[in-house]
Amino acid sequence: MKFGTLLALALIILFFSLTNEQFLTYGNITDILRSISIVTLVAIGVTFSMIVGGFDLSVGSTVSLATVASGALLVWYSQELLVVLLVPLVLGALIGLINAFIVVKIRIPDLIGTLAVMYIINGVHLTYTKGYSIYSNMPMPDGSGTAPGIFIPAFQFIGQGRLFNIPFPVILMVVIVALVHLFLNYTRAGRLFYMTGGNKEAARLSGVPVNRYRTYAYVISGVFAALAGIVLAARIGTGQVSAGDPLLMDGVAAALIGYSVFGAGKPNVIGTFIGAIIIGILLNGLTMMNVPYYAQDIIKGGILVGALALTYFRKKE
Repeated sequence: MKFGTLLALALIILFFSLTNEQFLTYGNITDILRSISIVTLVAIGVTFSMIVGGFDLSVGSTVSLATVASGALLVWYSQELLVVLLVPLVLGALIGLINAFIVVKIRIPDLIGTLAVMYIINGVHLTYTKGYSIYSNMPMPDGSGTAPGIFIPAFQFIGQGRLFNIPFPVILMVVIVALVHLFLNYTRAGRLFYMTGGNKEAARLSGVPVNRYRTYAYVISGVFAALAGIVLAARIGTGQVSAGDPLLMDGVAAALIGYSVFGAGKPNVIGTFIGAIIIGILLNGLTMMNVPYYAQDIIKGGILVGALALTYFRKKE
């Protein structure tokens, strides 16, 4: 059971390697890692909310909002790179604070509270864009002519650039996974996050500011979702409305698969990373086998069921 997830990963890689000789090429491996970089960022945010015993359903809509905000700042308002990066991250932090206020202060259950926020954010970004995606040289929605700005190369580098022949999003993902792992396991703050989620009352009696750490977790979740939205916009070169919706399920599945990696039995960022790799390899392999994209959702659902089964089986033990 302890290494069951890694064994499953090895079997999946072996299967696709035997069925397609292009699967283990350098180009395909980097494609897989680049494709999971955005999911991994979303999943890390979800992992933080799970560590404190919560759940954040608004991450997908936060990704969409950040994507649209980046596109609007570049194309509609011709803003500098720093502004284009900071504004979506601040929006993500604000959404995290709203989630924390609803869940921690008002005490609405996390699933219901963040679900409501998800609908609100979707409505906000669709209302703001009037349902249009944002791209370079597009006609303005109010009919005032052509948009003055474009997706500048410095911004697109975040999603499309390479360093030492490695896609920049892959480098960004690996560095962030390593930093978050060190933070959660080797700092006092990281241990307090786990204490908060392990037993809130015991943590409170031990002097841990439980509500503060729950708030931190939702804010971090929102910021990571916004960062994923920035990378997504830079990669596809447009501000795509509702682009983040499919990422919610992938991010949650990756975080849940992470519970079973190395028998951790709790949210952990290395497990989440491996969960994202499993999802990415499966989708890549199925695509190379010409399995229709809509049928791939069946596989995703199966993975989620399997991850939940493993998690609850361990808890029952």
